[in-house]
Amino acid sequence: MNPKLRKVWITRDWDRKVKFFSSIFNELKRENLLSNSSKCLSIGARVGQEVEALRRVGVADAIGIDLVPFPPLVIKGDFHNQPFYNDTFDFEFSNVFDHALYPEKFVAEIERTLKPNGVCILHVALSIRGDKYSANDLFSIKPLTKLFRRSELLRVRKVDGFGLDTEVLFRKKNMI
Repeated sequence: MNPKLRKVWITRDWDRKVKFFSSIFNELKRENLLSNSSKCLSIGARVGQEVEALRRVGVADAIGIDLVPFPPLVIKGDFHNQPFYNDTFDFEFSNVFDHALYPEKFVAEIERTLKPNGVCILHVALSIRGDKYSANDLFSIKPLTKLFRRSELLRVRKVDGFGLDTEVLFRKKNMI
């Protein structure tokens, strides 16, 4: 909510972050985990660099949510209580898991709004300490994977994502 930070995010950080997220999303497209027709949500999107990156790689139906909206890329929304119907999105991305006051609710909302067979990617800090806004720190991937009760873990890999070092990819199970 800090206006000075928001100004930084839309100036010097903008291109750098859009390029980084674009490379991540392009790779997911090559792996058929994301497509131009995917309906996408960026959770805790601040000013929307992730949303802009999705649009630049050809995914037109992308929106972000944050407590402070930044139209047109980011609408007002609480990641503990997403303002969407069940099974809405094919793809959800977040790099703010460490900011969740209620990690169980954060993950439950992802699984509620993600379509069956939909993909969720979280960027988290494992080997480094989170930022000053961190409400929870992870020291292994196990506690996170236990929260995803209706999804399977597809992969864990190292990334260099602006203070976050690990990418965790889940696919929601098709519960029949």
